[in-house]
Amino acid sequence: MITLTSDFGLKDPYVAEMKGVILNINPNATLVDITHEIKAFDLRAAAFTLASAAPYFPAGTVHLAVIDPGVGTKRRAIIVETKTSFFVGPDNGILLPAAKNQKIKKIHQITNSKLMLPNVSGTFHGRDIFAPAAAHLDKGIQPVEFGPEIKDPVTPDFAQATLTGDSINGEVLHVDSFGDIITNIRGKDIHFEESKRVQVEFASKTVETAFVKAYAEAKPREPVILVGSHGFLEISLNKESAAAKFNVEAGDKIKVKSD
Repeated sequence: MITLTSDFGLKDPYVAEMKGVILNINPNATLVDITHEIKAFDLRAAAFTLASAAPYFPAGTVHLAVIDPGVGTKRRAIIVETKTSFFVGPDNGILLPAAKNQKIKKIHQITNSKLMLPNVSGTFHGRDIFAPAAAHLDKGIQPVEFGPEIKDPVTPDFAQATLTGDSINGEVLHVDSFGDIITNIRGKDIHFEESKRVQVEFASKTVETAFVKAYAEAKPREPVILVGSHGFLEISLNKESAAAKFNVEAGDKIKVKSD
């Protein structure tokens, strides 16, 4: 099985071209679209989306993700092998959060031209390098065949929150279609008690709210903080957009502490 994640959208032929390349190499491949509606060049949203979806796919799945503002430059093309699956894409941080969740075994740079298309464009490595790599992996070619092992992958700043005193400093990973503010603070890293009052500091506003288990524990339009379905701390308004209310967007810094 091969999943695909990109910022290509569906208006243009780019996604179809990648699928065509994969199926020419491996006609028996099962292709699953995670999404192609990532905002253009939004590495943070791509990393969040892939990390959220990847755990629910079978062992051995190849996850192909192409959000690649550095295409054609010296940025590396990589394969990340984990204990569960494989991640293929540019070395710009989008693969690491998802891969770390599955315990990384090895990372290889893709340099073997025999496992690429014959003519590699400087603007479409998704089709010419990453799609062939995913197809060959799915057929059983081992990561070592693609190129040398590397030890220094790009790790994004947004991958991990930090603890300072009694506060957790993080940032907004994603704002979903409901306006929920999803942070990079993992539920396993906090120790708030249920119903405890929690203070959330945004750039321009400080909000005090209760730590709860479900959105509906709040009154309509009342803010709450909770651990969402993907294991990240979220700030939400019951039946309203928290992001719009508090003027928050992905990338904004955030500080959380219990009263």
